Amino acid sequence: MPESNTRVAIVTGAARGIGAATAKRLASDGLAVAVIDLDEKQCADTVSAIEADGGRALAVGADVSDSAQVDAAVERVATELGAPLVLVNNAGVLRDNLLFKMSEDDWDTVMNVHLRGSFLMTRAAQKYMTEAGWGRIVNLSSTSALGNRGQANYSTAKAGLQGFTKTLAIELGKFGVTANAIAPGFIATDMTRATADRVGVSFEDFTEAAVAQIPVARAGQPEDIANAVSFFAGEQAGFVSGQVLYVAGGPRA
Repeated sequence: MPESNTRVAIVTGAARGIGAATAKRLASDGLAVAVIDLDEKQCADTVSAIEADGGRALAVGADVSDSAQVDAAVERVATELGAPLVLVNNAGVLRDNLLFKMSEDDWDTVMNVHLRGSFLMTRAAQKYMTEAGWGRIVNLSSTSALGNRGQANYSTAKAGLQGFTKTLAIELGKFGVTANAIAPGFIATDMTRATADRVGVSFEDFTEAAVAQIPVARAGQPEDIANAVSFFAGEQAGFVSGQVLYVAGGPRA
């Protein structure tokens, strides 16, 4: 049965990387966390880690680009954990290629997960937030929103999420709901490792080259992003909405 005195968060793409770190951080902040990923079994490690630290978590398998699966997942969260008042749209995929080699499937897959997925998840969750008169939406953008070679699809989707965020802030603010975006720079995850593989260099060399361009002189970690999500998701961030925070170790747009 849901515990009414515990706020509930949903984190998509939370089986690993930034999503897993964010789910664990929100749980340590005292929230019950729904860990959503494409394969429910892949969520087990994140859920186990949260429970081992005394938190409450629920693994939910869902394709965020499928409206029926999204609606069912959010309804299940509301039933088993409680009304979701924090939503972190983190689910993402890469289909990198130069424009002339990019297929329509490469384009559509990235748009469906990042943009359609965030839209569907937010549409499903916002009714619980507006009814409660309180809510927090955090969308994961990227420094790639500023443009990145080989990522016409990903860059477009991540830029689109910034416009989506600002519109949510305008529409939902009067209901006590804030919406903000975080744009990570170079973060050491499986996704950046896949990018290194794509360009044909070792992850160590790829990381070294990236760090050379970062003013704080280190690679970002998933926990760096989780810390920023924690702020936006908290009570203290109630007057911050429609913003894009670049967590990249130095100044960006």
